[in-house]
Amino acid sequence: MGDHNFRHNHQAIDGLVNLLTKSNHELTMVQYKLDKEFQQIYPDNANPMKLVSRIKKVQEDLPILKEQCRELLAAKQDLIDKASAILVGNRNLVQRMQASLGIPIANESEDASFANFKQVIDEWTVQVRSRTRDEDHDSNSEDINKLLFSAIVQGN
Repeated sequence: MGDHNFRHNHQAIDGLVNLLTKSNHELTMVQYKLDKEFQQIYPDNANPMKLVSRIKKVQEDLPILKEQCRELLAAKQDLIDKASAILVGNRNLVQRMQASLGIPIANESEDASFANFKQVIDEWTVQVRSRTRDEDHDSNSEDINKLLFSAIVQGN
């Protein structure tokens, strides 16, 4: 009797697997027919099935891209902070060496490289602030980092 139940269950499972396999094949055929029909009716870039597929792909990729943008912005800010600290420190060291050797020290308006550097830093600060729409913060490095991390990638 136990052997009979096992065979009966086994046959039922086989039947279910066959039904699911057949259903999967039929759905694949329907998808193929719809795809062919849409290819005939619509131009390639207006095919609704392809558009839906592309939209789903973009929806899947968007959170990943958003996180990568945040990481890139954080890395950029870190690079700017480190470059600023090194360049300003080196400039101050060169000025002290010039002073100790009696060489005239160029002021900021005469030092084109330093003026360009400061301009880039100021432009970055303005860009970060424009993302947060908050112009009342000080422009020191810590505040810029806070502004950066509070900025939200546009388009959500």
